[in-house]
Amino acid sequence: VQLQAFGGGLVQAGASLRLSCAAYGGTFTSYAMGWFRQAPGKVREFVAAISRVGGRTHYADSVKGRFTISRDNTQNTVYLQMTSLKPEDTAVYYCAARYTSVTSVITTYTTVGDYNYWGQGTQVTVSS
Repeated sequence: VQLQAFGGGLVQAGASLRLSCAAYGGTFTSYAMGWFRQAPGKVREFVAAISRVGGRTHYADSVKGRFTISRDNTQNTVYLQMTSLKPEDTAVYYCAARYTSVTSVITTYTTVGDYNYWGQGTQVTVSS
């Protein structure tokens, strides 16, 4: 599967932004999806994850209550709705996919090593 993320930009603190990640070339419902981010000089960190089906989600503590991950299986797209953005949310945001078996349809995955496929990243910059 190939992933293409878009929707990043420059916003002021407190604003909202929605990232999208379109998947191509695979059966989208076979993949658990996740969002990660990487700020300059820092390691890539987990942001949010959603299961293959069933809509089970998991969030990093730093974004809980502000970010929402969702997926539209008819559009082969996963979204990250970001609200109340802070300067510390500034980073390149990556979407990721993990092929999962039918026994793991409601599992979410939270580490970089869990994922098989990565998008190219989209820059989010939050000014104070």
